[in-house]
Amino acid sequence: MTSTKTLQGKVAFVQGGSRGIGASIVKRLAREGAKVAFTYVSSAKRADALVNEVIADSGEAFAIRADSADAAAVQQAIRTAVAHFGGLDILVNNAGVLAWGSTEELTLEQLDHTLAINVRSVFVASQEASRHMTDGGRIINIGSTNAQRIPVAGGAVYAMSKSALVGLAKGMARDLGPRGITVNNVQPGPVDTEMNPADGEGAEYLKGLMALGRYGRAEEVSSFVAYLAGTEAGFITGASLTIDGGFSA
Repeated sequence: MTSTKTLQGKVAFVQGGSRGIGASIVKRLAREGAKVAFTYVSSAKRADALVNEVIADSGEAFAIRADSADAAAVQQAIRTAVAHFGGLDILVNNAGVLAWGSTEELTLEQLDHTLAINVRSVFVASQEASRHMTDGGRIINIGSTNAQRIPVAGGAVYAMSKSALVGLAKGMARDLGPRGITVNNVQPGPVDTEMNPADGEGAEYLKGLMALGRYGRAEEVSSFVAYLAGTEAGFITGASLTIDGGFSA
């Protein structure tokens, strides 16, 4: 019987995949047939639980501890994944941090840390992955709708870091296009996760800014990522695609 799994036989690497949107992406890509390696930085217990969940669902997953702020660690994690699974077809850059505060108060350390993870690690991972990736591969960055709209004070540095991914996707799409590798930027709006719960402080205000009046679900983002990782999305590249319930409408 022919498999209906859209990513059967593919190998994926998810940078920052142990929780929230990242964990949902790991599970969805594995459900579509991909072998999935992912990085985590703090909780080995959480990472192991995710691996076991994927295996219980008849998938394959492999967890690698790597701090996305450490460029050498990111490079080595990708090499480890390639050695473990024998190749690489899909990269999802999901690792991110949120430094929130006024321009007068944010420190240079907060700025540097934000850029190291939200921007530099995306470039480093994409550069290393492209050296191992098959032609026709996929690079998908998880940006933010805040690259287009910041409706409250305090988000300048975060918005800057996510806006950088818009230009990075465009430039890398040109660089890697001759190999058939697509590079796209997914920009979620408020999504119900542990870090940003739909019943948390300020959630009702944010819901009021969205056309749909609700938070998104991690599964809605991961299904979009799975589509971009598949063959049907082969003509989409250099794009920043917003999935935000009308937050930026």
